[in-house]
Amino acid sequence: MGLFNIFSREKKERLNQGLQKTKSTIFTRISKAIVGKSTVDDEVLDNLEEILVTSDVGVETTLRIIDRIQQRVSRDKYLGTSELNALLKEEIADLLQENNIRDLTDFYIPENKKPYVIMVVGVNGVGKTTTIGKLAYQFRKSGKSVLLGAADTFRAAAVDQLTIWAERVGVPLITQGMGADPASVAYDTVKSAQTRNVDVVIIDTAGRLHNKINLMNELSKIRKVIQKLIPDAPHEVLLILDASTGQNAFEQAKQFTVATEVNALALTKLDGTAKGGVVIGISDQFKIPVKYIGVGEGIEDLQVFNRFEFVDSLFS
Repeated sequence: MGLFNIFSREKKERLNQGLQKTKSTIFTRISKAIVGKSTVDDEVLDNLEEILVTSDVGVETTLRIIDRIQQRVSRDKYLGTSELNALLKEEIADLLQENNIRDLTDFYIPENKKPYVIMVVGVNGVGKTTTIGKLAYQFRKSGKSVLLGAADTFRAAAVDQLTIWAERVGVPLITQGMGADPASVAYDTVKSAQTRNVDVVIIDTAGRLHNKINLMNELSKIRKVIQKLIPDAPHEVLLILDASTGQNAFEQAKQFTVATEVNALALTKLDGTAKGGVVIGISDQFKIPVKYIGVGEGIEDLQVFNRFEFVDSLFS
């Protein structure tokens, strides 16, 4: 089985549909850039550079991709424009491999971490609560027991929305209501998970506090109380980013990686944007694995990120 054929057909179709807007935009512009050209020359590369930058891949990552393609052109002497998409697929996949981007084919939890504690961070409106609900669904579908913690206590809507998701997915939720101490909710959630012998704990956190110092202090406090119960937790700090915001997602990633020890990323709303290239740039620049991508509104439309399948869908 080839590297680009490890997803099920159903997952692949969802991914293709979710990336359709980005793919259509990039393909249309690349097609225009190579009209009348038979080989990949400097003009084609200049046009490709502009296409990638304006597709929110990011300047730094785009320059790395162009440099790799220039090296291939120099080494192979002759590269036809008909080979450009295949070349892009190979070089971007290899670039992500060099950045230790992990390839997952399913929702995975280490067997030696129980409960496996995930702290979810991100600004309001990026799809944080929805992603938590879909994650809970996938873990439960794979046979894991799940417990949610509503530690975003600054907004009543956040607690209400998480309650709806918990009921929809059929998992228990720990909540103390709006205005409660977020760290206290996190502590109670982990403590309850230990008592119930739960496999996975997912804790929601506030999307926005008054300033960066408040945000940093709050997230740090949550970590510390969790570590009183499990010294190496949270095992995963998952930052949710809205792909449709393009370069703004880069800025959010910068802020949150300073505020807390983010070690996994999820990019949502890829189906509603032509800015899907941001996944490549963020994967490359932050050296933090993109673990999940949202490719639709359905409960099944959260997928594990696989670099081969992603670039195959984008450039095939």
